[in-house]
Amino acid sequence: GDKYKYVLQKEQLGTGHAVMQAESLLIDREGLVFILYGDTPLISPETINDAIENHRNSGCRATIVTAILDNPSGYGRIVRDLDGNVVKIVEHRDASPEELNINEINSGMYCFWIKDLLIALKDLNNDNDQGEYYITDTIEILLKKGLKIGTYEVKNPVEILGINDRVQLYQASEVIRKRILEYHMKDGVTIIDPNSTFIDDRVKIGMDTVIYPGTIIEGSTEIGEECIIGPNSRIISSTIGSCVEIVNSIVVESVIGNNTSIGPFAYIRPENRIGSNVKIGDFVELKKSVIGDKTKIPHLSYIGDTTVGKNTNIACGVITVNYNGKEKNRTDIGNNTFVGCNVNLIAPVKVEDNSYIAAGSTITDDVPEYSLAIARERQVIKEDWVKKRGMERKD
Repeated sequence: GDKYKYVLQKEQLGTGHAVMQAESLLIDREGLVFILYGDTPLISPETINDAIENHRNSGCRATIVTAILDNPSGYGRIVRDLDGNVVKIVEHRDASPEELNINEINSGMYCFWIKDLLIALKDLNNDNDQGEYYITDTIEILLKKGLKIGTYEVKNPVEILGINDRVQLYQASEVIRKRILEYHMKDGVTIIDPNSTFIDDRVKIGMDTVIYPGTIIEGSTEIGEECIIGPNSRIISSTIGSCVEIVNSIVVESVIGNNTSIGPFAYIRPENRIGSNVKIGDFVELKKSVIGDKTKIPHLSYIGDTTVGKNTNIACGVITVNYNGKEKNRTDIGNNTFVGCNVNLIAPVKVEDNSYIAAGSTITDDVPEYSLAIARERQVIKEDWVKKRGMERKD
């Protein structure tokens, strides 16, 4: 974001070279600087703050953030003398058999006093097999100047996990996912099966909400208290009230009021505003619509570019025909109306308050208040037609 300053490493000449690119931002500053890799996303603010505080109080000119690993293969080792002082950092490929037995590793994170870092960077060179400038060499430079180097051991070694391939990306993602789930569970949210639930870090969920398996909650979603979410539901950047039930459904960038029921198998597309005590049932699709309080759309309907008032019933198979081949048009349905089964509402059209539309109608004109609209062919019965035509069906 805008509150950070960035510098570009045009040529990738090593980790030390990367730090050199920031010299112009540091040269007029005092205090300390914390250096970490960009591919270690699991490091926590608490660990960074603890490492900085440890450095401030240690009297050391630089502090290496270390970890103890059961399997340190691939990491640089922290070599100490008999008194426990840091002697050097040795890379895995350069380590002797004795050094390979060391399980304290360099995490790649450091805390320096700015003045000492700048001194070390001036003496940094690329005299090695790779022809690169290594940040680890700054530690050896400061040691040769007789300056004290300290260490800070992370409490949870998983925090220093780096990402070099898609497998490690998955492993890091799993750690972050579990952290988020544990936060919500400690905050009073019930998650039935954490192994099959994904929640983004920006999501807010109220007390006593229950999340069932197969649920994905993304973006800036906010969910109220005592909701039931899932199973197999996806919610993206939406605001959900309290006591809402969303079952086997998708909700995208919409607002849902309190005590409302969604699904199963409903699709709430972006820019809907659904009121309180509403029922949106199975196989209902909403798009850019406003649904008033206590309205019911129980099943098998498409409501798009529509305003529906309060306490209205939209029966099975109702379609708002909002597209004429060139542009989208709106439908307005009033309060306390009843729209029967298999009705087509050809937009633009307005259905006034307290009106009824008979099942099977195709409505092209506005429906006045307190009226009944019927727009279908009258039924005709032709007696004995089957016998006269010889059309009987036989076993």
